[in-house]
Amino acid sequence: MLNGSLNIGIFGDSIGKGILLRSDSNRYSTLKMDLQKLFGTSDEKLSIQNYSMMGSTVTKGLAVLDRHLDKVKHFKNVLLEFGGNDCDYNWKEISDNPQANHECNTPIPVFNKKYTEMIAKIRECQGNPIMLTLPPLVPDKYFEWISRNLNKDHILTWLGGDVNVIYRWQELYNAQVTRLASQLSVPLIDIRSAFLLNHDYQNLICEDGIHPNEAGYELIYKTVSEQYRQTITIR
Repeated sequence: MLNGSLNIGIFGDSIGKGILLRSDSNRYSTLKMDLQKLFGTSDEKLSIQNYSMMGSTVTKGLAVLDRHLDKVKHFKNVLLEFGGNDCDYNWKEISDNPQANHECNTPIPVFNKKYTEMIAKIRECQGNPIMLTLPPLVPDKYFEWISRNLNKDHILTWLGGDVNVIYRWQELYNAQVTRLASQLSVPLIDIRSAFLLNHDYQNLICEDGIHPNEAGYELIYKTVSEQYRQTITIR
């Protein structure tokens, strides 16, 4: 690694990857943005190795990390962004049988265990992890998105008649992230608060209710850049 370079590794899900829903085509694509400019690194070389995958949970992320452990020591920091898919459900199964008990993709005890294991492995490889909070979802948009072609009434029944349950459940996973960061002494970049400081944060989220749009990603990258430089000691 050359002196003066900023070499960062990223492990996460679709938000870590920069996935958004295009309104014109109703298809997902990867956002291209000038991260060099956003990180304000015109005087040094910025290298980002992004191993994020759409649909990734912390369990899948741990498997990806295992395949790249030899690279961790070469990163000045490793950014971790998980939780959005972990707290999600199989909505078709809920639509088909709303009276049954349904578990999310990664129950909270497993989420905490796997995330803790991921951080321990990074540190064992002389890596410096940084955790990111979850951007907020928009419950009514997300409900419409996940219930398309399914039985909306059944899903709403399972939610107890309140689509805001979806927001609160995701918020609970965000709380797990912040608690783990404090408990494990891992620096935390709070992108969620950056969204919620906007009274109309919903306008920063795509029509699927969960992925940031271009303006939302710009806010994420600016927040990461600002908090990274303010709070992280770069080795």
